[in-house]
Amino acid sequence: MHALPRSRPSWAVRLAAVLAAAISLVALTGVVPADAAVYNSCTISRCADARSARSTWAAKGFPTSAGWYTWPDGRHNYTGGRHYNREGQLPTNATYYEYDVYSRTQGAARDAYRIVVNRSTGVTWFSPNHYTDFYRL
Repeated sequence: MHALPRSRPSWAVRLAAVLAAAISLVALTGVVPADAAVYNSCTISRCADARSARSTWAAKGFPTSAGWYTWPDGRHNYTGGRHYNREGQLPTNATYYEYDVYSRTQGAARDAYRIVVNRSTGVTWFSPNHYTDFYRL
């Protein structure tokens, strides 16, 4: 019986395996990108929009279940439910929930702008780049 020659996986398959391993390692260790930061105030552009969204979500009682909610402009906004602080950037030992800042047509893709609310204290953080940076409102 002759042994068949073993073929090597293509470079794309090997690259995908390496990237998957790296992503898994980051998820397990909670490594945060070197340029990530948490700021004690919010003075960047869009902070006013984040504050306005916070006010509207507060009026809705900061819903805790993920889903679409009607918005004052006649469109909808989405809350993803619990935010687990996997990045480890926000204070620990708190329960956080995440809410989108900008309304849109129900079912439309989400953008990167979020507010994250500590349900115990009401402290709210704005992330303009999907949890890379946080600005306290």
